[in-house]
Amino acid sequence: MSHPKIPLKGRGAVSNHEGRFESMARAAYDDGWTPDEETPMLKTTVQIEPCRSIIARNDSPDIGFSQSINPYRGCEHGCVYCYARPSHSYLGLSAGLDFETRLFAKTNAAENLRVELSKPGYQCSAIALGSNTDPYQPVERVYGVTRQIIEVLAACEHPLTIVTKSSLVERDIDLLAPMAQKNLAKVFVSITSLDRKLARTLEPRACAPQRRLETVRNLAAAGIPVGVMVAPVIPILTDSHMENILEAARAAGAKSAGYVFLRLPHEVKDLFREWLATHAPLKAKHVMSLIRASRGGRDYDSSFGERMRGQGQFADLIEDRFDKACRRLGFNQEHIPLDHGRFHPPINHPQLDLF
Repeated sequence: MSHPKIPLKGRGAVSNHEGRFESMARAAYDDGWTPDEETPMLKTTVQIEPCRSIIARNDSPDIGFSQSINPYRGCEHGCVYCYARPSHSYLGLSAGLDFETRLFAKTNAAENLRVELSKPGYQCSAIALGSNTDPYQPVERVYGVTRQIIEVLAACEHPLTIVTKSSLVERDIDLLAPMAQKNLAKVFVSITSLDRKLARTLEPRACAPQRRLETVRNLAAAGIPVGVMVAPVIPILTDSHMENILEAARAAGAKSAGYVFLRLPHEVKDLFREWLATHAPLKAKHVMSLIRASRGGRDYDSSFGERMRGQGQFADLIEDRFDKACRRLGFNQEHIPLDHGRFHPPINHPQLDLF
């Protein structure tokens, strides 16, 4: 049953429309006979999803990695702008509230990873954690799938990168710091805005921006190369925060930086419009006009070379501001590729190591 279009505390999406592959749609209707009642709180549910393979591969020219792992489907952080939301439609679920409340944990991920890394034809390339959903979302505290994956990668000295909004990554400093000493690990912390109030509605279950800056500081202090992702840049709502985010992250120890212009694929564009109408109605028209001006007159353009940055005067201005701020602050001064030469296949049968 669809949920009414009212904001739910702790949730990003305002609705739960059916996915784009569904042939039928349902909507709540008030016939006047039922007394007004409070909307029940939605609880997060997690389903165990055994996977046959765990490494996803891509050849996109817009993405700086060819291999990635997503320990979970769905993300409890509830970021309304998340470009991964439409992936829930492949499961017959909504990209709206279902995406942030009906999660799937790949609890046999580490086992499958060992198998894939042991294949004779495997070619080592840095594995990205967090390319689709956050590997350190709240359910990781219970299931620990991400830590199990890092343990496998650490054991066979395989390089990895991490992108997260969560301070929970600090839990794994004991694994990441030794890997970083061997040039095998980098972490990027994603910060959209420094405005706590805005963050609570845009990304309701992610940790506060100031806590993320503390995470940058703690990772850097542990000797782990850390960067900041200003993502996404949202016209009117967050673009004015860009320089402040970069300055704060640099002061905390970040040495690299990147940004991504807001992406609204498939169902995300409607979810974002609903969010604007609910939380920023006076700015909604202006926000969408600048988005369309940066996307060739559409809500979204998925073309390679354009989807991450946009096009047009406003998108060019964002890029210029970002580049100037990075030069002024000393970001991205050196690029040292992660070490791929240390990799050795995992030992799946330790008792045979005697022979």
